[in-house]
Amino acid sequence: MNAKVLILNQNYEPMSVINVKKAIILLYLGKAELIEAYDGRAVHSVSTTMPFPSIVKLSFYVKVPFKRIILSRKNILRRDGHRCQYCGRGDLTLTLDHVWPVSRGGEDAWENLVCACVKCNNKKGDRTPDEAGMPLLRKPMRPNHVSFISHFVGRMDERWKPYLFLQ
Repeated sequence: MNAKVLILNQNYEPMSVINVKKAIILLYLGKAELIEAYDGRAVHSVSTTMPFPSIVKLSFYVKVPFKRIILSRKNILRRDGHRCQYCGRGDLTLTLDHVWPVSRGGEDAWENLVCACVKCNNKKGDRTPDEAGMPLLRKPMRPNHVSFISHFVGRMDERWKPYLFLQ
């Protein structure tokens, strides 16, 4: 019962991840409909049997305000997959690096902060990646809430990928 269920808005937009118990309550009350179920698993009560949900869709549209991801060290590490954006290693202690150095007017922004191991951060120093000859593996950008859903869950059900635009 502690499996995760992807919940979609009426227009199939991913909203969040909920637990199975909450999904079953939504299904039972008619507030959601089953889109995908786990194979061979079911929830039984005295009078009924219901498939074990994996993805549910709300029966009505919920207007969701734009979700801004807060700029924090934890969220930058999560966005970059806990890997140095210069050498790609994830087994070292990571720091945050300003792509455009603060001494040259660089600011704390999603597009200017990346994860870097201590060695790469010290090697780059007070230079841009081009000046240091250290190209970034991936251009830093502001994440959206959909990418954070997949990070929040950890190991996700393969059936979720089309709805999270991960194919």
